[in-house]
Amino acid sequence: MTLIRQFEINDWPGVWPMLEPVFRAGETYAVPTDITEDDAYRFWVQAPQATFVALDDDGHYLGTYFMKTNHPGPGSHVCNCGYIVAESARGQGLAGELCRHSLDVARERGYRAMQYNLVVASNTAAIRVWNKHGFHIAGTLPGAFQHPREGDVDAHVMFRTLVP
Repeated sequence: MTLIRQFEINDWPGVWPMLEPVFRAGETYAVPTDITEDDAYRFWVQAPQATFVALDDDGHYLGTYFMKTNHPGPGSHVCNCGYIVAESARGQGLAGELCRHSLDVARERGYRAMQYNLVVASNTAAIRVWNKHGFHIAGTLPGAFQHPREGDVDAHVMFRTLVP
């Protein structure tokens, strides 16, 4: 059983080890591969409106996501999320669980849509999960992501509404 709950300050030592290898790899997030732990904390915990963690029954960290308003003012009804699943928990459906949880939280917080601004086209597993949960590719940004092995690859903007 997976528990998904709001991030607490003492969660950081369990979250950073999940974020660091993903950020260092430079394959899915548009953050510097040499990002400092302090900057990662600001990016993942302080800048968003909320951050969540997923834990197993033994309290091991399995994944995390953040939620924030995508744009202020007239765009404030659309939220944005970022997700990371621990390497040991990949391929077990956790990304889908985190996505479903975030959709529920977004609705509870009054958001009417969710948008992912930069889904790297080579991240086919994520695209498959987001499609399964009702997201569609609203647009493609040619060569917008500098992948460390594949060079410049496309990035997608993915979107879904949260209201009927």
